[in-house]
Amino acid sequence: MTRWGILATGQIAGRFAEDLRLVPGAELVAVGSRTRESAELFAARHGVPRAYASWADLATDPDLDVIYVATPHAAHHEAAMTCLAGDKAVLVEKPCTLDLATSSELVETALARGRFLMEAMWMRCNPLILRVVELIADGAIGEVTHVRADFGLAGPFPPEHRMRARTLGGGALLDLGVYPVSLAHLLLGVPQHVHAWAKLSPEGVDENTGLVLGWDSGAVATLSCGMIGATAITASITGTTGRIDLPEPFYRPGAAVLHRPGAEPETVPADLAGGGYQHEAVEVQRCLAAGLIESPLVPHAASLEVMALLDDIRARIGVAYA
Repeated sequence: MTRWGILATGQIAGRFAEDLRLVPGAELVAVGSRTRESAELFAARHGVPRAYASWADLATDPDLDVIYVATPHAAHHEAAMTCLAGDKAVLVEKPCTLDLATSSELVETALARGRFLMEAMWMRCNPLILRVVELIADGAIGEVTHVRADFGLAGPFPPEHRMRARTLGGGALLDLGVYPVSLAHLLLGVPQHVHAWAKLSPEGVDENTGLVLGWDSGAVATLSCGMIGATAITASITGTTGRIDLPEPFYRPGAAVLHRPGAEPETVPADLAGGGYQHEAVEVQRCLAAGLIESPLVPHAASLEVMALLDDIRARIGVAYA
């Protein structure tokens, strides 16, 4: 049995708690928040035996194997470091932190303590996304030449919302754009060429962002993210001999559609049980059972490479966090 704790009590924490019920061998035994009231309300709602009024108390619970950090991303570094200081394995929500320096510190700390650390980029654990990666590796669409993906929400977000708060790592890029960027990285690796433009909000965060990434192989990615208009939230992966389309939401699609010349479109269905968070929990438990301190599906290097790319893009569009 793997004994889980959840740090934070927001919407994503609740969804993770529900999906954890679908994971064989998983037991949610504790929740921690900065206030006792919030922790106890969450515990009552999700049937969690223990509620802690501080992150440190959760991190030092001797009955826990792993803690899922579900705070807004501006608090990821502090929360995950607290858990590592308590010698706990950590699954930290994406993006890992606000920048490469603090993400690197997390990884270095986990390695030094010999503790498991994984970024909760659930798309990289999704069985259908993994199947798409297999199809491409097997040559189903030839060499990848273009990745297109978008993630835009309609909003409007009020000025006090975290999405517009520069001190909280607001803006579309880290909250939404991390998905298109991660998809392109998953399929093509680190780009050699980066172009970016964004419209900034009065608070200094990106409201609408466009990206063109290029690889020396000749492949390109055209990506966008925003919080001032609802986009299709779809993706297409084009190769020299075919194309794979991922419908909304592309990071957790209900199917993938394979298009090849001279053939009818082939639909590859997904199992949509639960909300999709269970797959990352399964991967964490698999790694812990095998004695691993990083996941081969979401390796430290991938998290750091994506974080470095996000840093590069933010510099190009003029978004700096306090």
